[in-house]
Amino acid sequence: MEVITGHERRRRWSTAEKLRIVAETREPGARVSAVAARHGVCESLVFTWRRQAREGVLVAPEMPVFMPVTMFETPLPATTTVRADASPPPARSVPGLIEIELGNGRQVRVGSDVNLTALRRVLAALRG
Repeated sequence: MEVITGHERRRRWSTAEKLRIVAETREPGARVSAVAARHGVCESLVFTWRRQAREGVLVAPEMPVFMPVTMFETPLPATTTVRADASPPPARSVPGLIEIELGNGRQVRVGSDVNLTALRRVLAALRG
């Protein structure tokens, strides 16, 4: 028996908690009613979360990926020309230049003053 004193508040469930509960309902022999009762959630809410997960609305947030970083001591000459059709220049750095290797031979080079919003869009497009 649960005794409620004072005003009852709505419970806020994190996305991770919702996904964990949904995953429990998918285990062999699991019943939604039992899982909901164990976590103190209405069955209808669990069914809503299951539908959202199925439709791709309820998804785990994308975790950042850390990439190895290599620092180079030798600066490039002040007048360096890079052609779009040329192979990447040898690994040397320019002060303020950030070089990102994405794999499969893809590289992105940006200045330290790059617009972060634009860089995120470019990296997302190249990942996909």
